[in-house]
Amino acid sequence: MAGVANLDNRTKVRTPITETKNSTLKPMQPETTSFEDFKLNKQLLNAIADADYVQPSPIQVKAIPPILAGQDIFGIAQTGTGKTAAFLLPILMKVKYAQGNHPRVLILAPTRELAMQIDQHVALLAKYTDLRHTAVYGGTGMKVQIEAIAKGIDILTATPGRLMDIYLSENLVLKAIQTLVLDEADRMMDMGFMPQIRRLLEVLPRKRQNLLFSATMPAKVIKLSEEFLEHATHIEVTPQATPVETVTQVLYKVPNLRTKINLLVNLLATDQIEKVIVFTKTKHTAENIYKFIDRKLTKSVKVIHANKGQNTRINSMDEFKNNEIRILVATDVAARGIDVSKVSHVINFDVPNLYDDYVHRIGRTGRAKNLGTAITFCTQAEDYHIAKIEKLIQMTIPVSPLPTDLEILPTPKEEEIEMLREIDRQKRKENPKFLGAFHESKQQIKAKEIKNQKYQARKPKKGRMIA
Repeated sequence: MAGVANLDNRTKVRTPITETKNSTLKPMQPETTSFEDFKLNKQLLNAIADADYVQPSPIQVKAIPPILAGQDIFGIAQTGTGKTAAFLLPILMKVKYAQGNHPRVLILAPTRELAMQIDQHVALLAKYTDLRHTAVYGGTGMKVQIEAIAKGIDILTATPGRLMDIYLSENLVLKAIQTLVLDEADRMMDMGFMPQIRRLLEVLPRKRQNLLFSATMPAKVIKLSEEFLEHATHIEVTPQATPVETVTQVLYKVPNLRTKINLLVNLLATDQIEKVIVFTKTKHTAENIYKFIDRKLTKSVKVIHANKGQNTRINSMDEFKNNEIRILVATDVAARGIDVSKVSHVINFDVPNLYDDYVHRIGRTGRAKNLGTAITFCTQAEDYHIAKIEKLIQMTIPVSPLPTDLEILPTPKEEEIEMLREIDRQKRKENPKFLGAFHESKQQIKAKEIKNQKYQARKPKKGRMIA
């Protein structure tokens, strides 16, 4: 296939490691090449060995020492770079063993999938300790979660909404919190969690260590960091919003929705795509694509979106992780919480309107130094968003020719009109004076009104004879 053959032309991405001027810690020397250099205890080193962590990643090299030293951290790091272990290892080193009944560490995550993923990392790294931990999130009943907290807990991972629900029900005490972590802060802002976070900050102990991590650094995250952090050490292992260098990016220009579907089937039928996540903007599109693949192509597919029950989503994720299914269709709600190794491809069936989501979508492949490919389908109405994404990631996404055997279908009239209207909206967003193909100017409207008034004035009234 001509289109797929071009997937090996890997895009070069610059990945400098920088330390900002605000850092109060000298960068760790390059000779730090093993986890023993961090002087972690034996329990953690044994867990690291069991997890097959060979060498610390750049974010781990830069974040672990200042966190161990008790400093507040503002970290900018891509997904799939070892960020979770970067804050968990020093936290586990500091809390050491079970103590008291109330949580001493609180980790906030924007989605239930990410909260579950972080708690799984806690279980992995704390396996040789007696530390107690759990995750609380929406989409399931609170009773079991409240019972787990009541037994005594040291590390609590939570989504903001469910955390406040349990706290307000007076089943959670937060006065013992010593460390607060906000993971994926940019996504928290996008999902509107700022009111809950501000309310939470009012009830937490003032004397605590704060760690904020984000893949991007929009203005709202900077504002949050100013409220949340004091004299923080800034760590940036890659330019913000830069995709990882192990991911090849490919862009296909397609005329319409039906051709997108044909292209998806065409690509999924190749043996190059071993394990793939297909991302869509809406749960409706995700459900339709899932049903189409399940009916026409293969039964080795599952779908996760907000309308799916929590157990269904967990089971689908487990099947995908265990290679029981090959294709996972998902919405952006799930993009931040999918941590699956050896995902060979990500396919963006739709171009996201929130441009940071592009970085997080393609970050599901190319993880842990594995190679991956991110493929994006783009219609003429989505060119606008691609330009914005390229500006954000500071690079051009290479365009590949469509496969020679792809059936390119004509665009229905209704879809063509809707795309042209969307292009008008985009142009008007950039230039409020732009009127567009589907809008008349004020002068034209006024001229029509005057012409109509003159016509009405000349028009004989009913029953009146014309001389």
